[in-house]
Amino acid sequence: MSEPISDTFAQQLQHMRTELIAQIRAQRGGKVGRAQAALDPHEIQSGDWSQVDGERDLAQALDERETAALRAIDDALQRIAAGTYGLCVDCGADIPAARLHANPTALRCVPCQTRYEHDHPAVTPSL
Repeated sequence: MSEPISDTFAQQLQHMRTELIAQIRAQRGGKVGRAQAALDPHEIQSGDWSQVDGERDLAQALDERETAALRAIDDALQRIAAGTYGLCVDCGADIPAARLHANPTALRCVPCQTRYEHDHPAVTPSL
């Protein structure tokens, strides 16, 4: 991938990273994670443990999803730095620019991603 195109994707990824971090901070109030906030003593005193457990589970799932998204962005930025960005990790072919614009963290070309999802059905797709 040419350097000007890589720079464009690097800027897009940096913007995504900044927005995601701002979103995480806003949701956490800058102090505690959602899982910790779900353990509000007032909520627990009300005796509705199932609601508290559900909120904590949801908060943990969201935290894991955001962490995975941030990791994917950082990994893509590392691939740009290494000069391997835009190459399918499975077959080595170029990932089309349109796919990268739609999903700048894509690891695979569409045929390899389709095979990967077929072979790993429990894995969340990264199309």
